[in-house]
Amino acid sequence: MVEAMSDARSVTERYCTAWLEGDLETLLDCYGDDIVLHYFGANQLSGDHVGKDAAIAALVAGATITTRELLSVDDIMVGDGTSTIVATERFTRDDESHVLTRVLRYRIEHGRFVECWLYDEDQALVDHLWR
Repeated sequence: MVEAMSDARSVTERYCTAWLEGDLETLLDCYGDDIVLHYFGANQLSGDHVGKDAAIAALVAGATITTRELLSVDDIMVGDGTSTIVATERFTRDDESHVLTRVLRYRIEHGRFVECWLYDEDQALVDHLWR
């Protein structure tokens, strides 16, 4: 259990550092090949994105629809093979700009993220922006 928590903390801190620094290569290296992203809501990105290629495609699509800017990593919590990141991001689309709190919950295996659930503070707003 201690080793799993250490792996969880290590990959999560590595991911957050890369995210804050805009280091896309390191950020994507934190994803396992079979990662599954679970996006909630009722928008064009809602659903499960299975595999690293699908996950990257969803991230690119989200970045194409809106400009996202990470403002802060507010909290990191780790458990036995899991971690949770609370982050604040700015979403901008056309003439709209909104600051949102987002919660990303990860399952971790072999030092990589293999599953992610994304919870948004205001899912209706995200649905509107990612329409």
